[in-house]
Amino acid sequence: MTIQQVISYLEGIAPPALQESYDNAGLLTGQAGWQCTGVLCTLDATEDVILEAIDKRCNLVVAHHPIIFGGLKKINGKNYVEKTVITAIKNDIAIYAIHTNLDHVIDGVNGRMADRLELINRRILAPKEGTLKKIFTFVPHAQADKVRDAIFNAGAGEIGKYSECSFGVEGTGTFKAGEGTDPFVGEQGRRHQEKETKLEVIFPAWLQSAVVQALIKSHPYEEVAYDVVSLANAHPGQGAGLIGELAAPKSELEFLSLLKERFDLHVIRHTPFTGKAIRKVALCGGAGSFLVSKALAAGADIYITGDMKYHEFFDANGRMIIADIGHFESEQFTTDLLVDILREKFTTFAVLKSGVPTNPVNYFY
Repeated sequence: MTIQQVISYLEGIAPPALQESYDNAGLLTGQAGWQCTGVLCTLDATEDVILEAIDKRCNLVVAHHPIIFGGLKKINGKNYVEKTVITAIKNDIAIYAIHTNLDHVIDGVNGRMADRLELINRRILAPKEGTLKKIFTFVPHAQADKVRDAIFNAGAGEIGKYSECSFGVEGTGTFKAGEGTDPFVGEQGRRHQEKETKLEVIFPAWLQSAVVQALIKSHPYEEVAYDVVSLANAHPGQGAGLIGELAAPKSELEFLSLLKERFDLHVIRHTPFTGKAIRKVALCGGAGSFLVSKALAAGADIYITGDMKYHEFFDANGRMIIADIGHFESEQFTTDLLVDILREKFTTFAVLKSGVPTNPVNYFY
């Protein structure tokens, strides 16, 4: 089993196209063609984590946060980033980061947070735009199902929890085969009319190449007519943040006690109580101040995230509670998520959870 096969599986769950423009997810050190001897999952790929991977005979570290975020102009070990990269390269350790792309799928980082709170009726708080396209093509009636199947197998046709979604309408196509052609139907030099089905199928934008290739390979015509258009529709399972509901409402004090217990927190920084019961819960792992307005618009009773600045707490406007539980604390269960994802698929090598504490923030209390 190669490292590339592990990467391909992860990217099928959290496609790189979903990462933010500032991000640096992907293979950061090592070579995709190496045979994988084991995987060590972690939130942060520090030098101590790399040493742990060496000790446990894992040549692939899968981390949430990219150790290389900005450009490296020198690699001489002057800081923790350079030390980590040097140790990884010297010992043939591949580092793969799966960051904001894992944040942007509903069963990713935020989904695992929601699991801890047992939220129901979950949906994306800020759906990501520009992630859907539709392909139109024209195919003889008898071959329509073959083309449909090929496009579906390439990943097209999924809408929410429904798969193999398409629309077809019958019509008549015309064409005249020129010199040097070998038409599937009709004759050279004569206009031909063919009863055709116009197919329409939706697909995630990053699958365009695979969908078009599947169409061309399965289509009987030499020259395949098709159109690809971008849609304004948002993908229901992709975007930033998450909002859900408690099965039964709780008082504000009861909910904060539950939050503290489920996330093993020492402290919660929060805005004043509103006097309302907590039923609708919005959340975003990591730094989520950019979603406060979305949480308010969605009618959240509380918004849970990390890295809130002093003045940003005022944005709650007395309409909901903002609870800052800390960056690490909000994402701490991402490591377990990665382990669960990989163990479900791969059984020929060890998939381990790092035991190295990587939270750089400590509390004196």
